[in-house]
Amino acid sequence: MLGSRTRRRVLGAVLSAGLVGGAGCNTAPPHKAAATMPDFEVPKELNMTTHPPYTVAAPDILRIDASRLIPLPPYKIEPLDALYLFAPGAPADDGGGVNGIYPVDPDGTINLGPKFGGQVRVADLTAVDAEKAIAKQLLRAGLKDSTVSVSLAQSKGVQQVRGEHLIGPDGTVNLGTYGSVFVAGMTLPQVKACIEQQLSRKLLKPEVTVDVAAYNSKFYYVITDFAGNGEQVQKLPATGNETVLDAVANVGGLSAVSSKKLWVARPAPPGEQCDQILPVDWKGISRRGHTRTNYQILPGDRVFIMSQPLSKLDTQMGRVISPIERVFGATLLGYTTVRSISTGQIVGSGVR
Repeated sequence: MLGSRTRRRVLGAVLSAGLVGGAGCNTAPPHKAAATMPDFEVPKELNMTTHPPYTVAAPDILRIDASRLIPLPPYKIEPLDALYLFAPGAPADDGGGVNGIYPVDPDGTINLGPKFGGQVRVADLTAVDAEKAIAKQLLRAGLKDSTVSVSLAQSKGVQQVRGEHLIGPDGTVNLGTYGSVFVAGMTLPQVKACIEQQLSRKLLKPEVTVDVAAYNSKFYYVITDFAGNGEQVQKLPATGNETVLDAVANVGGLSAVSSKKLWVARPAPPGEQCDQILPVDWKGISRRGHTRTNYQILPGDRVFIMSQPLSKLDTQMGRVISPIERVFGATLLGYTTVRSISTGQIVGSGVR
């Protein structure tokens, strides 16, 4: 270990270097003045504002529901469609009449049941052609009145459109056989219009509703300085009503080496180079319930938590002194070992 005189010399050298460095000239361009704004215009705990209209981006998840999906005529029936059939002449006294919704199986057939001849192939047929095919089946089953009406109850396209859709890295949502639609950077009304325009290529006046199922693309950041041992960055979703106190709570509070000095760094508008810094009175918002600096967090904000200066200085001193202590320790151990061998002493055996 170092002697007291050596420790004082090393400590004096470190402090002198720090003072000289702090008082030296800064060759970097000076920062422009921080952007100022009237205090009442900055959203805070008791004066929150709503966010601008949300623009979707990857990897948000959209929930799409279809209220009107009618295929363009003439529509040909496809597997997994659902048909509504009604045959007035099919006896229904025992509950086995032809009246209801019949799903089209993956092999392109519908099943009328054993009483009416079983399966009928309807895939790739129009509704009129399907009526003719089913009427022939009913005649073969022995019905005198084989009149039947066929209408599309549900298209398989509904299954592709409805549900949750992830916005991919390319900014598009996949609508199955209806193709992909680019939606990144759009508001929900714009997304709705684009999806309906895409669907109108194969559907008659489609109508959909669009909502956000998961907000995954808007974040803010909490950066904690660990007194010379690195800076931890935590990325948190911005839901619209977080304040500085919420942000600190979401990362588990201040660390053991954190100071009470923190601020919000807000991204400057495009083309602006000035800093937008909002200092935070931590004791005020935590101990006294003041709301003046408990700012509302907006997407892209950085909440920076400074470390205690003495803790940072201690870490820096440790990095300088520890290697010297190791060198001195190794030197002293080597010297002691050589001296013991040269004098004929065997350490630990008690024999001289």
